[in-house]
Amino acid sequence: MTCIIVDDENVSREILNFLCEKEPGVEVVGNFSNAMDAFRFLNKEDVDLIFLDVHMPGFTGFDFIQTLKNSPYVILTTSDQNSALKAFEYESIIDFLTKPIDPDRFKKSVKKVAKLLETGNSNPSNPKKSKASKNQLFINIDKRLIKINTEEIDLVEASGDYVVIKLENTDYRVHISLTKLKEKLPSDTFFQVHRSYIINLKKIVDIQDNTVLIHKSVIPISRSKRGELMGKLNLI
Repeated sequence: MTCIIVDDENVSREILNFLCEKEPGVEVVGNFSNAMDAFRFLNKEDVDLIFLDVHMPGFTGFDFIQTLKNSPYVILTTSDQNSALKAFEYESIIDFLTKPIDPDRFKKSVKKVAKLLETGNSNPSNPKKSKASKNQLFINIDKRLIKINTEEIDLVEASGDYVVIKLENTDYRVHISLTKLKEKLPSDTFFQVHRSYIINLKKIVDIQDNTVLIHKSVIPISRSKRGELMGKLNLI
């Protein structure tokens, strides 16, 4: 079972690391003092479990879960027992550990996740997320998380190890692959027309030959994608 620890308190991270090291089959692959670094890591890597602090400066644990389209299992850690009620709103949250963490209670939480993983369900769905959250992206720009409504995106262009997310009046350069970002966009609205481009179908101005006009940008359409694109449009 691979996991990461997200907690702004160094002592709390050390305690969780120690408890994980004593638990057979648990491997800590990342330690993060803030949600933004953890968010960047999860854009590149998949894990089975997140130990997540609820209260962190500027970005709560619940805010963090909202940024993840397909959240791994989550065990919340906090000294605030009142947060337990809100935890029930999230399908991916499996348990709630109150600080200071009791080792026996920790073992029980890990066993819950292990049993779920044994069933083959390594990526829990989160149907209780609000509809609005599915239409939002949080991107990491200069160590800030910026919220983007996906309906405002014109297109996305691959640029090496980065992508450029283009809105009508703003561009954002983000360190993520085009394939990974595609997984986070609503499939009914966004379509990859070329190996380097994903477009917002609602922003199409016109299509001519093997190109599509999005706002003021002319985007190439791969021959293999043209037929599928036509099938997604309301043609008359």
